[in-house]
Order: sequence, then structure tokens, then C-alpha cells
Amino acid sequence: MLSRRRFILHSSSLISLSPLVPTMLCRAAQAAPLEADGKVLVVIQLDGGNDGLNTVVPYADDGYAKARVKLRLETRELHKLDDHVGLHPRMKSAKALFDDGRLAIVQSVGYPNPDKSHFRSMRIWQTASMDDAAHNAYGWLGQALDRSVTERASGEAAAIYVGEEQTPVALWGRRSAATALSRLDDLTLTRSDTWPRLSETRGASLRHGESLIGEPRPPVTDSVRQFVTRQVLSAYAAAEQFRRQELATRQNQPSKYPDNALAGRLELISKLLKSGSRSRVFYTAQSGYDTHASQLQTQANLLGEVSSSLKAFLDDLKDAKLDDRVLVLAFSEFGRRVEENDSRGTDHGTAGPVLLAGPAVTPGLHGKTPSLADLSGSDLKSSIDFREVYATVLDKWLGLPAPDSLTKFKELPILR
Repeated sequence: MLSRRRFILHSSSLISLSPLVPTMLCRAAQAAPLEADGKVLVVIQLDGGNDGLNTVVPYADDGYAKARVKLRLETRELHKLDDHVGLHPRMKSAKALFDDGRLAIVQSVGYPNPDKSHFRSMRIWQTASMDDAAHNAYGWLGQALDRSVTERASGEAAAIYVGEEQTPVALWGRRSAATALSRLDDLTLTRSDTWPRLSETRGASLRHGESLIGEPRPPVTDSVRQFVTRQVLSAYAAAEQFRRQELATRQNQPSKYPDNALAGRLELISKLLKSGSRSRVFYTAQSGYDTHASQLQTQANLLGEVSSSLKAFLDDLKDAKLDDRVLVLAFSEFGRRVEENDSRGTDHGTAGPVLLAGPAVTPGLHGKTPSLADLSGSDLKSSIDFREVYATVLDKWLGLPAPDSLTKFKELPILR
């Protein structure tokens, strides 16, 4: 899970040390041919457990006002979607996408026997598995990308994580490559920085690499050196292409994005797409949704950011005539309790909404609006398993074979 910069730094040494490179590295770097005009999935992970009841608000349910005294959102301030539910007041941009036919809201999404631990619930969502043994293995997207991998080499990762954090488990695969970027500088490389002098490094040792990988040294071959050389040249070419595109964009077009971290990450994804990136999956995150206290303002700020950033991203791609290639999926690891707590917040809950955005969605509300008169203890009941959303996205959008954990789940009418 290297960033492009770190990959090139390591690869430059690998060229000189190619007789010593474990064959595992070559297999890991080989990926299926990627199309520059193929369909792309962008995932936004809302970390912390977003309060679905104050995101897609069931204002017509009498139980809402009873359960939410201090956290109740005024009906007149909501962006009404129908006679029963409305979006949070700060989600004006999301309402515009809804009205424009570019937003689908899947209600009451969860899974059986929900877990309220941040770590375990997120691992369940990221691996699409309830089995703890699978939670440190491979992710739902990594596995799907694995199944499309062939022996043909490609110099570009099939999945890219944009952020400062560790690459999420969702992207971990056995053979498919995932990389991480946090800023434009990760793609701004100069050949003089890292290009090795092969004649001076033939006798170098791979002691450090051996301790990390633990594989014996394979026989000396020229094919490894040639392969890694192609990867490095491809990386430099991609970096140069991106640099030129970025210069042109800065000179000819002011930023259309709001000033927040999520918007910056989505803008970087947009620039990667405009520069010709062939990656199939882009993944990013927005943190801060664990609102046990003082929820009103915190969630309002976060939902305002995700709403405005999402619309800016899709509008930007529409102007570039790229939006028909892109589907955005936004989820959180769980919702929150129906009743507010004494700290003007909410505690860990169960089901919540999933957002899908882009020209390919079947717009509108999907699934049952949660009933506050029919709860599981103090929690909302889920009516749609999140794995049904995943199975639909993989088959109907990315055209990838589903991992075994998803094959039994029905598809939903959420995409055109």
C-alpha cells in the first residue's frame, strides 16, 4: 500500500537489485489492463457513525419530536424530499442533486446482529464479512479487483486512497494494487531524485527487504529488471502528464470547490481523472461523526461539507464531460440511537442511510423510511443489508465479479 512517490523510491532500488527481488513483488505489481475511459467508483467513508435520523429526517413521524427534544431539527428548515422525510438544513447542495436526478438515498441500511464497536463494525463494512478471521485479510473492493487481475502488467494501481490515514481494508487485495496519495506533491517527481546508476549498485544488499518479506532470493533474471524499469518509467510518465494537466488547470480555471478537507480530496480525485488516470476505485474519508456530545453544530458542519463538496465534485466532472463515468457511494459504519443523551448528543446505534450520487443512479428514496414506533430495543431496524448495495455496485456499475461474501445478496434498483 505504497504512495506513488514511495513506490518509485523503492522501485528505483529494485531495478538495481532485480536479481534479488522476491517473485511476490512482481506478482503483486501485475494488474489487469485499466481503461482510461472505464467506469469509476468513488467511496466516501463517514467515520464515527453518522446520525441518520438528523441526516434524512422523518419529520412526519410523531416519534421524532418525542425522542429528539434538544436535537430536533425544525420542519420548516428541512429540505423536504416528500411528505414524510427531509434532508438536514445544511444539505442544500444535496437537495439540488436530488432534484437534478443525481442523488439516490438508500434508507435503513445495516446488517443482522449489528455491532456498535467502531472498529468491528467498520471492518464488517469494509470486508463485507461477519467473520472476524476475515477482518484482517482482504476487503470487498480489493477482492473484486483481484478477480479481474490477469497476468498482463500495468503500471497503475487499480485503486487509490486519497488521505493521510492508512489505506483502508476495503482496498486490500491479494493481487490487485492499491496506492495512497495525500497531496499533489505525491505525484510531482523528478527523475534526478531517484533514478539509480545501475553500474554502481549491482553489488547492493537486500537485507532490509528480506527482513520485511521473508522470502528466499530467486535466481538471477533480466525479466525482473525490465519489468520494474517499465513500472518506474510509467510512473514518471504519469507524474509528468499530471503535472502538465495541473499547470493548465491552475492557469485557466479557478477552483470550484469549497474550502474544507473533504473538498480538497475530491478535487484531487477529479484532477487524477482529468489527467487520464485508469484506476477503477478512488476512496477517501471524512471523520468526526462520533457525536456523543454537542451534536447539533458538529454534524451540521460535517453534513454541510459533504453536501457542498459532493455537488462541487460532480459539477466539476460534468463540466469536464467525465461525470457519466463516475458513481459516488457514501456510507458510515453505523447510525446512532433514536433517543438523545444528556450531553446533547447521541450514542452508537444501528441502521442509517447510504448515499449514491452521479448520473447513473436511479434518483429518489429507496427502501423503507425507518419507523420510530417499531424499534429493536432502542434502535432502528434495518430493512436493507449493505451487502445488497455492494453487490449492485460491483455488478451493475463496475462490472466486477463479487467476492464470495456477496454472491448470495440480491441486487437493488438503485442504478439505471
